[in-house]
Amino acid sequence: MQENDFEKIKTNLLTKLNKLSSYLTYHCVDHTLDVIKQSERIANEEGITNERDLFLLQVASLYHDTGFLETYAEHEIKSCGIFMEDAINLDFTDKEKEIIRGLIMATKIPQQPNTLMEKIICDADLDYLGRKDFFKIGDTLRKEFLHHKIVQNNNDWEKLQLKFLQNHRFHTNTSQKKREPVKQQNLSKLVVV
Repeated sequence: MQENDFEKIKTNLLTKLNKLSSYLTYHCVDHTLDVIKQSERIANEEGITNERDLFLLQVASLYHDTGFLETYAEHEIKSCGIFMEDAINLDFTDKEKEIIRGLIMATKIPQQPNTLMEKIICDADLDYLGRKDFFKIGDTLRKEFLHHKIVQNNNDWEKLQLKFLQNHRFHTNTSQKKREPVKQQNLSKLVVV
């Protein structure tokens, strides 16, 4: 039942997300799909077996960046608002809505997750930092940051990237074991002039 529910919610939301600005080269449908996939993988490896918890995590992963449809800054707050609007037509208790909003807000940088599920979505959101496709995905974020004037040039980007990786930490045991070693390799390859 819940898998069908999720697929229905996902289909509807992906239709909305296809309207994201083409300047969102990182915060796009592919990123959302990756966060869902990584959340499911990490949850499995962290021993989350309760189907309802997994469903809440999937829904939060799906909604976590929907705020980009309306704003760039503080998009997590907008994401919560979009979820709450849609939740009127979905079968969630008030407590479950709070959990989903907490999961979405946990992804805000700097991440400060409190629960295991919040740690999972945070690690899923930044999973690429510890993968071999780090530089390819990072380049999509560089283009987006240049467009939005978060960085002024490639040198600014390199400095920001280096500082971000130095300060970032994975929160789950799974990501610490599987992603941290590759993240350190990626970090060692960053060169700032």
